[in-house]
Amino acid sequence: MNTSGYISRIFGTSPVRPLQKHMDKAAKCAHKLPKLIKASYQDDWARAATAREKIVLLEHAADDLKRDLRLSLPKSLLMPVSRTDVLDMLSRQDRIANRTKDISGLIMGRRIIIPEPIQSVYLEFLERNLDAVTQARKSVHELDKLYESAFRGTGADLVMEMTDELGRLEDQSDELQIGLRAQLFAIERDLHAVDVMFLYKIIDRTGDLGDIAQRVGSRLHMMIAR
Repeated sequence: MNTSGYISRIFGTSPVRPLQKHMDKAAKCAHKLPKLIKASYQDDWARAATAREKIVLLEHAADDLKRDLRLSLPKSLLMPVSRTDVLDMLSRQDRIANRTKDISGLIMGRRIIIPEPIQSVYLEFLERNLDAVTQARKSVHELDKLYESAFRGTGADLVMEMTDELGRLEDQSDELQIGLRAQLFAIERDLHAVDVMFLYKIIDRTGDLGDIAQRVGSRLHMMIAR
């Protein structure tokens, strides 16, 4: 018997699939950033604008899914997870799309190009944070198995391993961010002061993607630990 289907028939629609769909949309939104960044490196602002439009559309789509899930979620869930857990997961996932939109807006608003000496390092830093987003998405897609096993057994062990990997990715991201900020500091006297301020914001908010992804994993970790 399909346990999750049985539970759904008794207690209503499971929030698992909507959560997964929302995370898919948030992750897809984040993964549009490299196209925008690479277009800016080539001073191709038309292509960058197209990438920005896709990011905005995906962020709006994630908002729609968030609203739908909040409206349809029962006041109480007779399941191995609380309504608070679901809403907190949803909020953390949503911040990935929001932060992506913020980053793209900063770049497009001033047509900021990452300085050439740190372009490759910034892309590596961005990709490491996107790796964390991908890992968080994979973890969320294990929720089906976790529900079926009441957050116990091999499914729980697998997710714990995946969330541990998120921690390792976050550590790597932190190291890259420290190095990137140091390299920007070394050349900032040659740059416009206002651009420097925005560059630091872009770096910090890019790092936020990995931080938020790690928090998604932390919430899963807490749900299992209960």
